[in-house]
Amino acid sequence: MNFVITVGREYGSGGRFIARLVAEKLGIAFYDNELLIEAAKDSGLSPSIFESYDEKQDGFLGGSLGMYSYDMTLSQKVFLAQFDAIKKIASEKSCVIVGRCADYVLRDFPNVVNVFICAPMEDKIKRVIEYYGVKPEKAASYIVKKDKKRRGYYNFYTDMDWGKASNYDLCLNSRVGIDECVDAIVGYTKRRFKLD
Repeated sequence: MNFVITVGREYGSGGRFIARLVAEKLGIAFYDNELLIEAAKDSGLSPSIFESYDEKQDGFLGGSLGMYSYDMTLSQKVFLAQFDAIKKIASEKSCVIVGRCADYVLRDFPNVVNVFICAPMEDKIKRVIEYYGVKPEKAASYIVKKDKKRRGYYNFYTDMDWGKASNYDLCLNSRVGIDECVDAIVGYTKRRFKLD
């Protein structure tokens, strides 16, 4: 039985790192930027276009996924190509998918665990300084801008609210520890799908 874990995350929460560790622990595929390559293969669009328009929104006519016109912008085409890639991957193999509205895309798939990772601002600031080289004086505003973009993208292309607890199976604060978050996700997934 295939199963998929989707991971939404606040910037600097360690969500991507947690997602990768979960995939490793369960012995399943991991998709983040890798998803762009898969989407590019099937869409005919250049991989560089996917990188430029990844998780970015622009004037989608009608403002929702179900009401697009033939005059789609590049970011809309990228979103729809990723949408198709996510569904294809989820139907073929067990995996962990980070971001890109995967929880929404797979909302009708039965074997999906949706996770959201958050963290207190002070923890996120430490992480973006240490791991991403953001200057200390700019860290807080950088995090706020990144999360604003993620929220805008998610809310724009779905009919749900980014980070709202009721949209997810698990909401975890990485302050408890990276390993603890990984263990919680793996444990929940194993119990839910009766894995060894």
